[in-house]
Amino acid sequence: MPESTSAERNIPHWLIQTWQILVKDLVLGWRTRAKVVAMVVFAGTMLLLFSFAIGPNNTLLAKHAAGYVWLSALLSSTLLLSQSFQVEGESGALEGLLLLPVDPRAIFYGKALANWVVLSLLTGLVLVGGFFLFSVEIQAHPLRFVSILLLGSAGISAPGTLYSALTARAQAQQLMLPVLLFPLVIPCMLAAVKATGFLIQGDPMDQGGSWTMLLICFNLIYWALGGVLFGKVVDE
Repeated sequence: MPESTSAERNIPHWLIQTWQILVKDLVLGWRTRAKVVAMVVFAGTMLLLFSFAIGPNNTLLAKHAAGYVWLSALLSSTLLLSQSFQVEGESGALEGLLLLPVDPRAIFYGKALANWVVLSLLTGLVLVGGFFLFSVEIQAHPLRFVSILLLGSAGISAPGTLYSALTARAQAQQLMLPVLLFPLVIPCMLAAVKATGFLIQGDPMDQGGSWTMLLICFNLIYWALGGVLFGKVVDE
């Protein structure tokens, strides 16, 4: 017991707060899981619309499957991200939370990680659905798909959480959030689409690794800057 107590004391307090906020948001998300079901249905509808637009051309559908999957995930993510601070904003709990001795980094990373978990599950379902709908044959090890899925979802979650806090008090949040978010995540989504496309179609020249590294770099920038800027955003 003394060893565990001393180990807990060595953990930075803001990391403990991050974990508490993460658990709180995941529990709250589970209680309102109907919203997650709505996001899955919305993403599936997007995939169907893309398939209808292309027509019964399996070759063309499989060629652009990666773009359709990530575009569906990005559009659906706005439904999730817009809810990040809705409860705190409606009840005035965000101001109360900021008055407590809670590190702003803990709020950001706790909520961003919670969004990342949910968005990763959503993207995974969209990926499986897209592969089935577009008759895609996997050309790489499934673990590589999982790594790209997690990196791509993280690239949306971090800036999405930051902009969700920025637009939480705006009356037109549903409009402002995608307007601000989409231009910022275009490079990250491009890297995710390219890396996924090479995993689907094959990568004889080993170009997928470069796009994956680019995706990792964007994630490092997004998550680092998000933690630094969040305190200033919520104080506005």
